[in-house]
Amino acid sequence: MLRRRIPLVLLLTASLLSGSCATSLFKVKPVAELPPLPSNSRSADAGGVTVRVAPLLSDEQTQELFEANLPLAGVLPVRVALNFQSGVPLELKKAKFVVRDSQNREWKLLTTKKAVSRIMKANGVSFYNPHSKKQFESDFGAYGLDLKTPLDSSQPERHGFLFFQTPDKSAVDNNQKLTLVIERLPQPVTIPLN
Repeated sequence: MLRRRIPLVLLLTASLLSGSCATSLFKVKPVAELPPLPSNSRSADAGGVTVRVAPLLSDEQTQELFEANLPLAGVLPVRVALNFQSGVPLELKKAKFVVRDSQNREWKLLTTKKAVSRIMKANGVSFYNPHSKKQFESDFGAYGLDLKTPLDSSQPERHGFLFFQTPDKSAVDNNQKLTLVIERLPQPVTIPLN
């Protein structure tokens, strides 16, 4: 009787594990549920393009959106909106986005894959289903600001998150003065984040 139950238990366990591993590593909230930029967003004009930056998210807000504490992982999400006003189409892939802190250290812009790797490492995720990681990258990447497509009058508005890594990969300290610097636009832009 016991011999018959062992294969059945193994089969049930394997099916449960394979089913649970087919989902994302972290449950990312759908982008459609993201509210519009708040009215207290800061903005600057960059010569034909208006840049708006939302206030920094709290640890709880990042947890709610991404089911992961990004600041604890050393990842700073910065929500940005770009509005094309006029002029020549803007190649965003040539623009340089940097965050500087009060010590004038430069925070590196992360790709989606690097941000996901940083989050996984900070959360101690080392064993995972590759499909689950791809799903998390896809869900997380949906929040990213598209920097590959030129900004022009056919698509005058663009918004999303840019993800920056702290200089020493430590947790984000919101007590520091942080500034977003954007270069290689028609005019350079500097916007305080906090």
